[in-house]
Amino acid sequence: MSRYSEYRDKKEGEVMKVLDIIVTVLLVIGALNWGWVGLFGYNPIGALFGETAIWTRWIYGFVGLSGLYEAYNFTIGYNEMHHRWCETATSH
Repeated sequence: MSRYSEYRDKKEGEVMKVLDIIVTVLLVIGALNWGWVGLFGYNPIGALFGETAIWTRWIYGFVGLSGLYEAYNFTIGYNEMHHRWCETATSH
């Protein structure tokens, strides 16, 4: 494997790790929001941005896409995700 190929693979893995972290944060925000809705009948995202505001819909959309991304990572893409996180941790 050439040095460029190794560099490209490393950079690609780093970008995907950042995406993994962003997706996890969005899922935690979504889970906390729905927890508040279920337990207290209060929607924090709706209260912050307005129930029908475009930003609220965007946030919900990104949370939904994050769920699809994680569903893929824990089924079909599990080996790639595992390699991305475990190989980098052992190579340092």
